[in-house]
Amino acid sequence: MFKTEQEEFWAGEFGREYIERNQDEAYLLSNINFFSKALAKVGEFKDMIEFGPNIGMNMRAIQKIFPGDNARFNAVEINSQAVQQLKEHFPSENIYEKSILDWVPQKTWDLVLIKGVLIHINPDHLADVYMKLVQATAKYLLIAEYYNPTPVEVKYHDQHDRLFKRDFAGELMDSFENMNLVDYGFVYRRDPQFPQDDITWFLLEKTKCN
Repeated sequence: MFKTEQEEFWAGEFGREYIERNQDEAYLLSNINFFSKALAKVGEFKDMIEFGPNIGMNMRAIQKIFPGDNARFNAVEINSQAVQQLKEHFPSENIYEKSILDWVPQKTWDLVLIKGVLIHINPDHLADVYMKLVQATAKYLLIAEYYNPTPVEVKYHDQHDRLFKRDFAGELMDSFENMNLVDYGFVYRRDPQFPQDDITWFLLEKTKCN
């Protein structure tokens, strides 16, 4: 069914358990603070899509910052249980229950978001995912992941081949000359008010067609 072990991991029981660990009010507030900074230079946007949103805590936070029609929000999510919860907050027709590796963009969105997902993609498929992110982007792409200047694997919940750190944004910009850095930042897991899990974020702008 899936191309990689990483997809099976997130589509299955671990992905369902992740739902329970990441849906409290404190997490939503941290996300509101996070996106207020990371999207400060975006301004208004017509529509957006998130790759791997789980139950939509990121989009719900963005909705608080940019109030408006929920029809603007779209998502590609691999876990069926997470998809059901997404559809409670956003239009069903905007939610694509697919692996990123199987999804093909049919249009572009003003804002494309991927947060804490590239780290779990099999490195052999990253180039394809980068391509899809760029193809889906009309103007802005926000990448928020664990950063490392060189690729490295990290044990994740006592498992190997489930988490990889690297310079995702740098690699993407090296491959696509029309994607340029607008802003970037870091959020520390020990932040006393609004912690995130050591996330480094990069806001890129698509400036011209290839």
